[in-house]
Amino acid sequence: MLSTMQDAPLTVTRILQHGMRIHATSRITTWTGEPEPQRRSFREAGERASRLAHALRDELGIDTGDRVATLMWNNAEHLEAYFAIPSMGAVLHTLNLRLPPEQLVWIVNHAADRAVVVNASVLPLLVPLLPHLPTIEHIVVSGPGDRSALAGADTAARVHEYEELIAGRPASYDWPELDERSAAAMCYTSGTTGDPRGVVYSHRSIYLHSMQVNMSESMGLTDKDTTLVVVPQFHVNAWGLPHATFMTGINVLMPDRFLQPAPLAEMIEREKPTHAAAVPTIWQGLLAEVTANPRDLSSMRHVTIGGSACPPALMKAYDKLGVRVCHAWGMTETSPLGTMAHAPAGLSADQEWPYRVTQGRFPAGVEGRLVGPEGEFLPWDGESAGELEVRGPWIASAYYGGAGGEPIRPADKFSEDGWLKTGDVGVISPDGFLTLTDRAKDVIKSGGEWISSVELENALMAHPEVAEAAVVAVPDERWGERPLATVVLKEGATVGYGTLKEFLGGTVAKWQLPERWALIPAVPKTSVGKFDKKVIRRQYADGELDVTEL
Repeated sequence: MLSTMQDAPLTVTRILQHGMRIHATSRITTWTGEPEPQRRSFREAGERASRLAHALRDELGIDTGDRVATLMWNNAEHLEAYFAIPSMGAVLHTLNLRLPPEQLVWIVNHAADRAVVVNASVLPLLVPLLPHLPTIEHIVVSGPGDRSALAGADTAARVHEYEELIAGRPASYDWPELDERSAAAMCYTSGTTGDPRGVVYSHRSIYLHSMQVNMSESMGLTDKDTTLVVVPQFHVNAWGLPHATFMTGINVLMPDRFLQPAPLAEMIEREKPTHAAAVPTIWQGLLAEVTANPRDLSSMRHVTIGGSACPPALMKAYDKLGVRVCHAWGMTETSPLGTMAHAPAGLSADQEWPYRVTQGRFPAGVEGRLVGPEGEFLPWDGESAGELEVRGPWIASAYYGGAGGEPIRPADKFSEDGWLKTGDVGVISPDGFLTLTDRAKDVIKSGGEWISSVELENALMAHPEVAEAAVVAVPDERWGERPLATVVLKEGATVGYGTLKEFLGGTVAKWQLPERWALIPAVPKTSVGKFDKKVIRRQYADGELDVTEL
């Protein structure tokens, strides 16, 4: 028996049209570093997206399925590309401008991008790569910045100015009726081990993910909110916020290239966003800034933190400022929303805390399970630790195999029955709250027992004189592996290793306490702001760290 319901495809186009019509006056504000930011309504942005689609098709010859890359900061023009490119049937490919040049070259060639839309301020990164990017036929330059590097660029690609390209073109577009399962956007993993891997999002997955972002159990924003989108648009669709905002009319504040703590603090004080999203390192920097130079953050009711575990001490510090932090977990392969840590109803603040420091509960669209070292499925008892596997309508089932290639399903990333192996180790409580104890590759295997590097880091960062801490496994003749604690002290701090070890002893078992310690100026970060522990392991192996043994 079939249903009697209409079959309307779930596409990015529908999100765009809804935002333009129903939330026409909602606004996109882009920070410019000038006294007045750039402001644009959803209707205006939608009309400009239509003009961009005309330009891509008529002037550049972009067709259905063609990949169009962006190498851009978070701004209104990038948002226009987010909608124009998928809605016309092409594929948006966001490039991570913080990746090493050789990885960017590999990614563009693997995706076979035909065109790239680039902010002028990023041209010094792009131009040296152009001789190695044979598939790029068009370069579209947007925003302020020096264009002179293009004059002698070694490329056959045609160069266009964004504003000149879209000027005079129709403000509406006859959007094609697309298959909701066709490709809309793609993003490559950061390639911390081996080559980056391409994840291709469908129109359907983006639509369903956007609905989940707007659920009250997720970010729960409305047209009365303004979200400060610090998480880069080149990283997992900016956690789904560009699409979710047009679906619900959420006002958008884009920081462009002004991602340092001082301008972020000024943005919040002047533009008064109610919500923001970014990785923990952003919020640690902002906290240090507003501690040294107080700013009014009272408009921000809540913050979504993901990308890596948020230190509980950081959450408590923002609580004191009246800003509630909500932990989230996800990855490129999960679009990225996997869990969010809203405590159950009816609890006091003290009772909520154990739930808030978890990664949160799975939404209805995501199923999770834990797998033990022998492949056995583990119970949700809050104690049995295993690797997290997930599946759902916005979870990847394979990686992009390159132009004309078959999808790739490596056994270390996908189970035989199709679940995504996340590489995260953790436990799940009986009521579905996920607590990640570590990445599988970062667990310290000492004398047959596991030590969580994340637990040690969080405990260290709770010390008032510690700014950051990263813990890695290093070889040990007796125990196989032992923890090395690398610590970044706050300015002017003088605390010693012995005091820190004693401080740790108040929260973790004695056998887990590190014997090896080193002070470092900053914890190395990946291109998306996560701790890059492989760098620390290499520095230790090469004797570059000044290590003290206690």
